[in-house]
Parts: sequence; structure tokens; C-alpha cells
Amino acid sequence: MSEFLTPERTVYDSGVQFLRPKSLDEFIGQENVKKKLSLALEAAKMRGEVLDHVLLAGPPGLGKTTLAHIIASELQTNIHVTSGPVLVKQGDMAAILTSLERGDVLFIDEIHRLNKAVEELLYSAIEDFQIDIMIGKGPSAKSIRIDIQPFTLVGATTRSGLLSSPLRSRFGIILELDFYTVKELKEIIKRAASLMDVEIEDAAAEMIAKRSRGTPRIAIRLTKRVRDMLTVVKADRINTDIVLKTMEVLNIDDEGLDEFDRKILKTIIEIYRGGPVGLNALAASLGVEADTLSEVYEPYLLQAGFLARTPRGRIVTEKAYKHLKYEVPENRLF
Repeated sequence: MSEFLTPERTVYDSGVQFLRPKSLDEFIGQENVKKKLSLALEAAKMRGEVLDHVLLAGPPGLGKTTLAHIIASELQTNIHVTSGPVLVKQGDMAAILTSLERGDVLFIDEIHRLNKAVEELLYSAIEDFQIDIMIGKGPSAKSIRIDIQPFTLVGATTRSGLLSSPLRSRFGIILELDFYTVKELKEIIKRAASLMDVEIEDAAAEMIAKRSRGTPRIAIRLTKRVRDMLTVVKADRINTDIVLKTMEVLNIDDEGLDEFDRKILKTIIEIYRGGPVGLNALAASLGVEADTLSEVYEPYLLQAGFLARTPRGRIVTEKAYKHLKYEVPENRLF
């Protein structure tokens, strides 16, 4: 996948902190999530209580990290940021938990990747604001219970199905983020352009939005590249011509597909007669890992309606045939 279209963080996402919304009012999209979060925040502040633990679930690039920072900002408290993979030992987690002050936010990204032993230490911390630490080794080892300050855990996951039931059940607030509409992305792009001190035409913003795969991170990334083109051609505003020139350089078509996306669809059409084809067979034909294909490439193709999953395997849709200018087979059931 093009580095410009992956929803994961890349080097092209550096220097965008100033574009991030600082409050729920500035945050565009995810209306249901904002309503639930706003209610919980207001209630916690009015009662003078620590906010319930929050789980933010959804595909990468939709604003989970931004929302974690907004939660801390709305509560006017500190945020401590870490991620599941770096918390290797119980001592790593204990060191963080014992440093927290009352009401602090602990944000754990990729929380589904927590080490099991670390996760188990977290249970009592979440529920009772206490942790049990083993002192010494062997038969003489002793368990000491330590009280910690009440805090709010904010966990983020792109794969909520991998969360253990005991961990998931300890979150009082579970928020599912979904892909953004073109209208919402258009507003995000216009806001970003304004903050970058660049003028953008409405039609140009919509053109970028349609290629952003429902993901703000991609929308911001593409807007930055369009701004580069604006600088090079020495124009005074971003118009549709500048957007089209940029997308041609990046090899991104009007549906937001890059070269490898199109290769996936063409392989199914040309080699497997449109499908169905199994994941492993398709991955072998494309020379990629099956997990990479299913987790990185397929989600947008499914979401955009170019690909469908059936009990017998993947099939391309009529939309894919038409987009790639293949003749739609007669007597084919989609």
C-alpha cells in the first residue's frame, strides 16, 4: 500500500500536532461518541469524581489518540502516554501507576497487545486503585499491596476482539469509532488548510476527502502533499487542478485506490475469474502475508464496496469491474 494511504502512522505524519483539535467542540465527526463522552465528562466534573475508564476502539487513524488528549484537557489533568508493546514487565506498569496523581489520565495505545502478566497487574489497579507487588524471590517472596491514586485509564485498540473479557469488562465507557463521511472529512481538510494558512476551494477539499478512505489521518496527509504542489506551481489557492496533479504523482485514483489496491482486484478478476478465492491463495498470488492482506489492504476495499467476503472466499463486486473498466460477466451473481 502507498505510504500516503496507509491508516497507520508514518514519517509523513510528523509535524501535525498543531492541526489536532484540542476540545470536543473542535473535534469534527464521531457525533455519537462525542455525545456519550461529553455526558460522562460533565457528570464526572459536576460530582468531583474521577472519570470512569474509557476504551476507544476502531480502525487506525480515526482520532483515538486525539480523543485521549482531549479527555485529559477537558478534565484539566495530566496525561501519561504509553503503549501495550513497551510494557514488558509488571515493574514497568507499576512504576507508571505509582507515579500517577489523583484524576490523571493514563493512555495505553494498542492495549490489546499488553503482556498477560502486566494486564493482570492492571486489574486491581483499575478496580480498586491498588496493586500487588512481589518482593524477593522463591519461598521467601512476599506480596505487598500498595494503594495508588484514583485515575482514569484510557485504552485504545484497533482490534477489540483480541481484548480479554476480564480487561474489557473493567471499562465503564466503551466507545466505537467508525469511518468518517466525505462531508466530515471535507470539514477536517478545510480546517487543516486554514491552520496551515492555505486557501482551498470547496470542490478541491471534497476531491481530497473522497480519496481519504474515511480516515482523517489520510486526509491530513494528502492535504499536506497537495500544499506541496501548491508551493511548487506557485498558485495562490488549492483548486481541483492542483489536487488532480498531486494525485497523479501519488498514483491515487478518484476512488482512493493506489496501485496495489488495483492489483488485488485485477488479480481476482484475471486469475480467479472474479472469485471466490481463499485468503491464503490470494496472498500467495500477490506475494504478501495473509495477515497483511486481511488487516491492511482489505478493510477499505470491503468498506468501499469493491470486495466482498463470502463463505467460499473473496469476490470482487460489480463496482470493481466497472471501476477498472472490465466487462461485467454475464450470469454472474454479486
